[in-house]
Amino acid sequence: MKVRIGYMPLTDSLPLAVAQEAGYFAAEGLDVELQPEWSWASLRDRLLVGQLDAAPMLAPMLMSTSLGLGCIKKPLATAFSMGLNGNGITVSPMLFQGLCALSEGPTANDMANAMNKLVAARASSGEDPLVLAVVFPFSCHAYQLRHWLSVAGLDPDHDVKLVVLPPSQMVDHLRMGHIDGFCVGEPWNSLAALTGAGHCILSGYQIWENAPEKVLAVSRDWVARNPETHRALLRALYKAACYADENLVDSLSLLAHPAWLDVPEEIIRAPFSQRLPGGLTGQPFPAHHFHVFAGFHANFPWRSDARFLLEEMQRWRQCNLEEKQTFAAQCYRTDLFRDALADLTSLPLMDSKPDERHAGHWQLPGEPKPVELGPDRLLKVIEDPAES
Repeated sequence: MKVRIGYMPLTDSLPLAVAQEAGYFAAEGLDVELQPEWSWASLRDRLLVGQLDAAPMLAPMLMSTSLGLGCIKKPLATAFSMGLNGNGITVSPMLFQGLCALSEGPTANDMANAMNKLVAARASSGEDPLVLAVVFPFSCHAYQLRHWLSVAGLDPDHDVKLVVLPPSQMVDHLRMGHIDGFCVGEPWNSLAALTGAGHCILSGYQIWENAPEKVLAVSRDWVARNPETHRALLRALYKAACYADENLVDSLSLLAHPAWLDVPEEIIRAPFSQRLPGGLTGQPFPAHHFHVFAGFHANFPWRSDARFLLEEMQRWRQCNLEEKQTFAAQCYRTDLFRDALADLTSLPLMDSKPDERHAGHWQLPGEPKPVELGPDRLLKVIEDPAES
């Protein structure tokens, strides 16, 4: 069957490239047409009007669209997470110099405190607020940036100016001085850092370890009409994600082609080969801070992830939803994942992870064997000593 899949040119589109180029789509009987998009809003809108059958989508966007927040309301669902990690926070050379001058140390919290001091100094001198870009209001990028700003008491809605830009335009806007920083997925942090446009000061991993990112979005009515096609799509993408993890260096070379990212191969590979300088000291980020395509059961659509993201939407006054558990179950179809992939991987016995966070590797009961998971801590908010 013909399936039209839209995608954004990002490193986490790698499973799509592998599934197409290595023949996993064809092996499942799928004739897939891949269509690039250049903004998240346009990708969403094309899915809503039926010009696309499926698309890797920002996980919070799937839920905001299903709620009709800022767009036409259309119930969407996912039965497949595209992977973990991949985001970074990059700032202009001028902002970087300011943070270096004010920071008392190299940690994410130290840099947050330095940002607080810098914002206060700008406000007292009558300067305009810093302008920071995210890829979409309903995105893990936005919530990671907001969380980091909040750890030292900054209010992202008042103390800085948040704007939305397409991922592929972030580096140009930073270079031209239109913005002071951004939170975006790869390879755009690496491109900024390795061409001198900016400095990647934080990986998303330092804010939320092994955070979910994109999910394969489909409309609920499309799934109802095409259950076998959807099942084949899940199987092909799972096999491709496993191949990408196991053959990462070779697989990444696919993305350098003009049909995908059209970015030099050394830029795309930088975070995985510890050649992306990070923080205030330029110490390269560890490779595990970036994309995991299948490991740690990355492709399972955990309903606890959906609930957490809904809580972030409520935290930042984007929605008010009482029945988060019911809504999460409608959007995150663990039953469809189980049906499609039971013969290919171990399946967890529950649909949600426990609330407690983990500093190291851990397990959950699974069938036929336990499910291996990775660290999942959040950066802690700094407490005000005056309030403790």
